[in-house]
Amino acid sequence: MAASDCFQVVPGHPLSGTTTVPGDKSISHRAVMFGALAKGVTHVRGWLAAGDTEASLASIQALGVAVERHSRSELTIHGGQLHPPQGVLNLVNAGTGIRLLAGIMCGQPFESVLDGSEQLRRRPMKRIIAPLRDMGAEISGVNDRAPLTVKPAALRGIRYEMPVASAQVKSAVLLAGLFAQGQTTVVQPGPARDHTERMLSAMGVSIQSDGREIILTPTADLKAVDLTVPGDISSAAFLLVAGLIVPGSDISLTGVNLNATRTGILDVLTTMGANLQVQETGLEAGEPVGTIRVRHSALKGTEVGGSVVVEMIDEFPILMVAALAAEGRTVVRDAQELRVKETDRIAVMVKELAKMGANIAETPDGFVIDGTQQLHGATVDGHDDHRIAMSLSVAGMAALGETTVLDARCAGDSFPGFAETMSALGANIHVAPVPA
Repeated sequence: MAASDCFQVVPGHPLSGTTTVPGDKSISHRAVMFGALAKGVTHVRGWLAAGDTEASLASIQALGVAVERHSRSELTIHGGQLHPPQGVLNLVNAGTGIRLLAGIMCGQPFESVLDGSEQLRRRPMKRIIAPLRDMGAEISGVNDRAPLTVKPAALRGIRYEMPVASAQVKSAVLLAGLFAQGQTTVVQPGPARDHTERMLSAMGVSIQSDGREIILTPTADLKAVDLTVPGDISSAAFLLVAGLIVPGSDISLTGVNLNATRTGILDVLTTMGANLQVQETGLEAGEPVGTIRVRHSALKGTEVGGSVVVEMIDEFPILMVAALAAEGRTVVRDAQELRVKETDRIAVMVKELAKMGANIAETPDGFVIDGTQQLHGATVDGHDDHRIAMSLSVAGMAALGETTVLDARCAGDSFPGFAETMSALGANIHVAPVPA
């Protein structure tokens, strides 16, 4: 997709068939970073070749790590030692990338600077800077934002009680803990993604976890592994909601990650009356995977808050679209984290869906939707936020009239080939130049 491309969506076409979704973005970030630290050769299949993960890969290569690209999704990483970079490590739009890499760089014997796009520079970094400084790290930002400058320092293990459950903050602290003196303990107030713990454990790191408290014993000897990245349930969510709200649809998604810290969206959609069938089929990279079948369903409103929010934080933009098609009231609370993602996802979705006729009440930590609401086609803006662009595209599939989603190129940050995947299932969506 060129920088000026948009999605054009014509409704009225049911979805059917079986497909896969791209590799899990969170696991793909970790695969290249942890593979760079591991001594030996790490082989990764099913890797997500998308904007955010390519930025993490480029940063690892800038640190002197040799990576062979056998295909877009298959890598061999020759890890074991990082070297001083020749310039700034550019994470572009990757919030996960910069926060995890910051934890790693705090333990290195050389200085580094981590930066990214203007969008990334707006995202808060104090949440990682504070605990890393408590460990003795010498890390600073511009008003606690990127660019981040990291200088060599002696790290010490700490016990850190996170004020808010966050996989990125937890991972930054645990990764710094690999290079610290003494154990590092992270206490989380509720469940958060546990991909870091699973993968580090598979690489031989001593990690004890009871789900709330994670204790890491430092080691310089991560062992290389072979792994296959499972399909990303956050990407699957767009197809699931499309299948639910487009009449006549019946689709199946195979090889999807079913990690319980990520499946909040399945629980919420089921509560709303979604016709979902989930079958676990095995393990990939230490993660449970399976097949999800979804059929068009009459949805009803629900209330979402508390611990499930962390398990589906990336899925709230597309949940808005599902809620508009649901009968009754949907209330979301405790989701203030949405305001500091690539965009303020609450405000942006409310604004853009309003162009399609939606009436959504915005709250400080969520939103209220009374359904059902019939959307109409309109020209909307993806705001350089992949989840916004794809959510608006799905909304267009159930609208009256054609929808044009501007700034849609960003869908490739997490779901390369989104429009092509949807088209293969029967949707009338195609990539086009921005209308004059």
